[in-house]
Amino acid sequence: MKIQLMVTCLGDVIRPSAGQATVSLLRRLGHSVEFPAAQTCCGQPLFNSGYAELARNQARHTIQVFAGGDPVVTPSGSCAAMVKAEFPHLLANDSIWQARAVELAARTFELSDFLVNQLGVTDLGARYQGRVAYHYACHLRALGLLPSTVESLLANVEGLTYVPLIRQDQCCGFGGSFAVRYPHVSGAMVDDKMRCLIQCGADTVVSTDTGCLMNIGGKLHRDNRDIKVLHLAELLDSR
Repeated sequence: MKIQLMVTCLGDVIRPSAGQATVSLLRRLGHSVEFPAAQTCCGQPLFNSGYAELARNQARHTIQVFAGGDPVVTPSGSCAAMVKAEFPHLLANDSIWQARAVELAARTFELSDFLVNQLGVTDLGARYQGRVAYHYACHLRALGLLPSTVESLLANVEGLTYVPLIRQDQCCGFGGSFAVRYPHVSGAMVDDKMRCLIQCGADTVVSTDTGCLMNIGGKLHRDNRDIKVLHLAELLDSR
């Protein structure tokens, strides 16, 4: 099928390799991938900061950019949750735009959700040698996705040793603008996440969201910890 890629702001600027790996995986499964060039931020930072009207403008723009009826796949639970859970709410007072928001929400999927629950694929022929822990990103809750979705994909990576992460579903402290507004709270949260990673003995941590990986990876780097951070798409694209 034809799939539209929503690469996300952080994917574009901070971790383009996650977007590239997503394209590689989908093409390997026989699908064609298009990248709508007019895409930009989904509006979540504006929404979270209380700028509802500006967020609505971004929502309308995103809906127009991804028109056409094809599935939209994004390597980010955060942005997928914004489209699926918040766009219809933001545009609730405009029946035409809300209907378009609901339509887009129904065909927008976070990557692991699309692979496992839409395509029924859990084995992508990946190979990776390492002790891997999985950080469950907060926004996956809004999508109704359990940790088992990603764990089913990790279970089929040849050579991978899965290491259960203590407090796996505890927030890493990033939270977008939360990390900027409340740096001391955010710092304490990522400190605890790092301690959990060290305690479980992982040499690699994987997650579905670039924001989480940026925050966790930054802390590991500052403390000179030799633990690699990978987006799920990058891990699944390892050959």
